[in-house]
Amino acid sequence: MLRDITLGQYYPIDSVMHRMDPRTKLFGTMVYIVSLFIADSLLVYVAAALFLVAAIRMSKVPVKFMVRGLKSIVVLLLISVSFNLFLTPGTPIFKIGFLQMTWEGVEFAGFMAVRLIFLVLGSTILTLTTTPNHLTDGLEKSLGFLGKVGVPVHEVSMMMSIALRFIPILIEETDKIMKAQMARGADFESGNLIQKAKAMVPLLVPLFISAFRRATDLAMAMEARCYRGGDGRTKMKPLRYETRDRVAYLVCFLYLTVMIGLKIIL
Repeated sequence: MLRDITLGQYYPIDSVMHRMDPRTKLFGTMVYIVSLFIADSLLVYVAAALFLVAAIRMSKVPVKFMVRGLKSIVVLLLISVSFNLFLTPGTPIFKIGFLQMTWEGVEFAGFMAVRLIFLVLGSTILTLTTTPNHLTDGLEKSLGFLGKVGVPVHEVSMMMSIALRFIPILIEETDKIMKAQMARGADFESGNLIQKAKAMVPLLVPLFISAFRRATDLAMAMEARCYRGGDGRTKMKPLRYETRDRVAYLVCFLYLTVMIGLKIIL
C-alpha cells in the first residue's frame, strides 16, 4: 500500500509534458481542478475525462503507474461515497432503519467518486512530470506578485517543494521500519482497532525520529552552503516560455470556456 502512493514522485522520461514550463503545468492543474468543481452533469465529466486522457498521453507516464496511486485513497473514496449515498434526500430506492438510499444520492455519489479520482490523477500528473526544483521555481515565479505585499514567496515555495520531496522518502523509510519491526515479531494486521493503533507506536516513533534527523541534516546542509533565502539569488536555468507553453495556455483557456459553457447550457 505504501509503495502505491505516487503523489510527490517524479517519473523521468522524455515527453512534451516534461519539457513544458512548470508555470504552465501549475496553471493547467488549477484550471482542471476548478473545472471539476463546476462540473455537475455527465457531459461535463466526459469533457473532463477527455482532457485528462490527453494530458496522460502527452506525459507518456504508464497508466498502470498512475492508477496505482488510487489505491491509497480507497478508504477516503468509500467514506465519501457512503455518506453521499445514504445522506442525500430525494426519491427513495430502499430504506434500512434510518438509512435511506435515493436516486439522487446514487447520482451525487457517483459524481463525487469520479471527481475525487480525477482530482488525484490530475494532481499526480503535475508531480510526475515536474522535478522538485522546477516546481519550486514555477511556484516562485507564479506567486511573485505576492512578494509586493510582504509574503515570503521563495520560502513558501521552498517549503512546499521540500514537503513534496519528502513524501516518497518517508514512504520508503516507513516501509523499511515496518519490515524491520515485523522481523522482530510486530503484528500490524491482527486485532481490533485499538490494538492496531497500539501496534503502530513502534512504527511511528522511529519514523518521527528519522524525519526530524533528515530535517536537521537538510537545515545544516543549507546553512553550510550559505543559503539565505531568495533575495539576490540567480537561476542556473531561468524559466522561459516556449511555443508549446503558449499553445498549452490557449488549450487550457478553451477547455475552461467549454466547461463553463456546458454548465450554463445544461
